[in-house]
Amino acid sequence: MKQLSQTHAEVQAQRLATLARDCLIDEARLSPKPGLVDSRGNGAHHDLSLALMERSAHSLTPTFLQLAQQSWQRPADIALRETVGRLGREGEQQMMKATDGVNTHRGAIWALGLLVSAAAMQSESASAQQIADTAAGLARLPDSAAPKVFSKGLKATHRYQVPGAREEAQQAFPHVMTLALPQLLRSRANGASESEARLDALMAVMTSLSDTCVLSRAGMIGLNAMQNGARAVLTAGGCAQPAGREALARLDAQMLALNASPGGAADLLAATLFLDRVSQPASCSI
Repeated sequence: MKQLSQTHAEVQAQRLATLARDCLIDEARLSPKPGLVDSRGNGAHHDLSLALMERSAHSLTPTFLQLAQQSWQRPADIALRETVGRLGREGEQQMMKATDGVNTHRGAIWALGLLVSAAAMQSESASAQQIADTAAGLARLPDSAAPKVFSKGLKATHRYQVPGAREEAQQAFPHVMTLALPQLLRSRANGASESEARLDALMAVMTSLSDTCVLSRAGMIGLNAMQNGARAVLTAGGCAQPAGREALARLDAQMLALNASPGGAADLLAATLFLDRVSQPASCSI
């Protein structure tokens, strides 16, 4: 019986790792995303491409697998938090090797890594909210080995006095749970295609997120343009409506003109897709 349990755990850990990888790839391919790499091109980036984003996602599969294995039905404690932090940092090194030093998914490793661990800690019938709450409990614990360095994102949170990726996780991913996931389900229910529903979910995040990627590249002007433009898309009925698609095209042009890329919002879209799938295994795909 014990061997059967271990085999089941291994299968489930592999499932979580594959889901996380696939959500990163689906987020990268989703088009048209304002200022972001997608199936059309590189957006506001000169050092990124869709092929690079996909290579990065594949390089992270072993990290997600280890996170799921190490977290399987364990309680949230400092020992697990430090293991998760170590595996995340090792995954970042693997990502950098795969991308020749380009930061493709650092923020996604944090968000999805926590959610993969949290999903493994919970029962397989756990809801999206239960998984997000578990991830928050893990994120709030200290990691004594965490490097004391300031990333671009942390510098932006300090300069502009806004919350960042750390706070988003510690608060149980409010932009995912109260904005993106409800919008994804609402757009599907209203007849939007899967791509349109996912774009609407991205817009929902962008309406209020203090996206440190945008702040780092375009300051408050860029952030205001992102938030107002995303609101305009949803006010026009979302991406399933002609007026919504026109508003999305305007936002894309604005982001490109400002050299702004909402990478933080993209990470949270990937997290949204993961929570949608892990709590509803039979959910749609593009």
